[in-house]
Amino acid sequence: MNTKGKVFKYPDNVDTDVIIPARYLNTADANELAKHCMEDIDTTFVEKVEPGDVMVAGWNFGCGSSREHAPLVIKTCGTGCVIAKSFARIFYRNAINIGLPILECEQAAEEISANDEVSVNFDTGVITNISTGKTYKAQPFPEFIQNIIRKGGLLASLKK
Repeated sequence: MNTKGKVFKYPDNVDTDVIIPARYLNTADANELAKHCMEDIDTTFVEKVEPGDVMVAGWNFGCGSSREHAPLVIKTCGTGCVIAKSFARIFYRNAINIGLPILECEQAAEEISANDEVSVNFDTGVITNISTGKTYKAQPFPEFIQNIIRKGGLLASLKK
């Protein structure tokens, strides 16, 4: 599994209410919800994000509530991966459950800048900043978790 795209950079402690504001949770339609992804922190995100683009963030990304809507809208927008220094544990699990690729890599999250172009190899954990030529090594998920993500999440993998 690989992705390549432009970076959207975010700070520490981006919570689930920033990722998808609670005021929009009156629908279960992922496409409708995705129209509001990140709007309270980045009003142009949904207009600019393209399939494969990468979010890079600081510590504790996805803190706050336990709602699965947060990783779901990130994935539905076409984001290919989220790289962070760390993830809130419930967001981490929800990302796997819905098939959103994530990687923890402190150095990459620190050094990669907004609008850089990066490629990510999930099998090896290698993150390449194409803009600067630097590479970083994250710990890849074990094969069984990679298979869950590849198949679109936990429920989709169980059905297959």
